[in-house]
Amino acid sequence: MRRIVVDAEDPGEPTRDHPTQHPPKLCEANETKVRPKSSGGEDGNIFFPNFLHAGDHVHLGPGVTGQRVTNPAINLHDIPPVHLILLSHYHAYDITLQQLVFDKQVGANLTVFGQSDHFDQKVEDSLTRDIPIITTPHAKGCLESKGKDSFTQVEGLDTYQSILVEIKSKESANTKEPAIKITAMPGKHIPPGPLSIANDILHAVPPTNGWMVELGHTTQYHHAEGDFETNYRIYISGDTLMCDELKEIPKIYADQKIDLMLIHLGGTTIPSPHIPLLMVTMDAKQGIELLKLIRPDVTIPIHYDDYDVFLSPLMDFQKAVEDAGLSNKVVYLDRKDQYKFKTTWSH
Repeated sequence: MRRIVVDAEDPGEPTRDHPTQHPPKLCEANETKVRPKSSGGEDGNIFFPNFLHAGDHVHLGPGVTGQRVTNPAINLHDIPPVHLILLSHYHAYDITLQQLVFDKQVGANLTVFGQSDHFDQKVEDSLTRDIPIITTPHAKGCLESKGKDSFTQVEGLDTYQSILVEIKSKESANTKEPAIKITAMPGKHIPPGPLSIANDILHAVPPTNGWMVELGHTTQYHHAEGDFETNYRIYISGDTLMCDELKEIPKIYADQKIDLMLIHLGGTTIPSPHIPLLMVTMDAKQGIELLKLIRPDVTIPIHYDDYDVFLSPLMDFQKAVEDAGLSNKVVYLDRKDQYKFKTTWSH
């Protein structure tokens, strides 16, 4: 398994055009939510930002754009230092990400970016070129093909490949240290058939994936394959449709608890909401199918109301959840809300 190291105490500034120093931590959340029937002791949290503003447009493919219809909870230059970017796919001028903040454990915020809504060219331009990025091989090629402006620390993972992120800090013990194991999960924007074959030729819609993010610890001086122990497991569906490939996930993780699932919904439809020819992310119906398939302890829906190309509103998913008798398994976050969970990371 590949390994990279991040310095929890000195991650550096995430952007190269910040007017002032980035704040040391995220702003206070409007509301904090926890697992239903929580026993307390939460020591990690998830907070979802998105940096485009209402009226901004994102590029989704040749001749296809989406318009942002909501404003972000915070702005790009208001985020704390970033240790790592987790990037699900790369749309020409659009990066898709989401922020998970794992704090308290290493004396500093460990910030991991992954899929959320679409990230525009201006934000990509703002990022420092040496910020670590874990992504798909396709996105790696794009990010490293920008000449003098290329990103310099990019790791590409194929489906089911893993990488271990070791977290270094002064508080690390002599035998164990916090670590995150990241594994690429399958995902598909295009359903199988003629459209998928055409897309393989035209490359109009990029390859995408999801992620399994495992929070845990590793033996500091022992670099064997099995030296990582998971304390909390998060499955991020990514921008995908319900497809046969996803059915392999519960088989692979059959004896391993999935504590949290972040599910991308919205029923994103292109080329436009007025000409809904092709759905490229799950709607409420497919979302419930995935929830029943993965059977996580808690599910948080995301990616459902920020753009005009989202045609499956959250209320559709909420009704489907209620009809399925799964309301006690789902937590809903509004903008600037956070979800706290118990990791029991060991040092």
